[in-house]
Amino acid sequence: MTRAPRYLLVDVSNSFTKLAFASETEIKKPRRIATSRLTSAYLRAMLRQRDVERIIVCSVVPQKNSTLKQGVGKRKIVWLSPRLQLGVGIDYPNRKTIGADRLANAAAVAVFYGSPAIVVDFGTAVTFDIISAQNNYIGGVIAPGLESMTNFLYQRTALLPKLSLKEPRRAVGKSTVEAMRAGAIYGYRGLVREILERIKAQEFGRRKVTVVATGGYARLIARKLPEIDAVHPHLTLEGLRIVANLNR
Repeated sequence: MTRAPRYLLVDVSNSFTKLAFASETEIKKPRRIATSRLTSAYLRAMLRQRDVERIIVCSVVPQKNSTLKQGVGKRKIVWLSPRLQLGVGIDYPNRKTIGADRLANAAAVAVFYGSPAIVVDFGTAVTFDIISAQNNYIGGVIAPGLESMTNFLYQRTALLPKLSLKEPRRAVGKSTVEAMRAGAIYGYRGLVREILERIKAQEFGRRKVTVVATGGYARLIARKLPEIDAVHPHLTLEGLRIVANLNR
């Protein structure tokens, strides 16, 4: 028997916001909306559909926080932060500066895949977050996102077109679009591979570490990267659900 939802999970990132109702044990089908279109009216309409106990939020867009507060009304809202119980420790000099989405990913990967682990989140930026063998969040890497890099070429050059991202046919492009696509996908896999290699060598040596990909372009990039062990599309939302349970 499926349990009624107790939570509304909200993951506010720079480009898109994901929302999902959830029980203690599972998330329902998520919704995805451009963050620029997230309004208090949208949230009120969504909350009229289901009665929930609390709203769990990770937000990296402070300008939207007041929108969220207005949209949920008098319902309890929990902002994911290092002050909450996360199920993982934090071994990091200034924990207040860790993105809430990165903490959610850390909480989820520890439950689903154990430690040590690395989460690669393909969003507006691509982030690498590391959970040590002692089950502590110890830091990570931030690099430009795949779409940000290709959009930069389109915006800053006179002749290069806007690109739809998909698997290239071959490494040598026979058109401008094919050449850009090859550079984007193959080049990005090279970036991810090199960063993972450095992290593993410096932090784990020969110890086995599980690498999990999430975010918008996770499937596209990970499909031909043997360094990535699993793709978990809704890892951040699962992390919010886990943190909600730990802080009831």
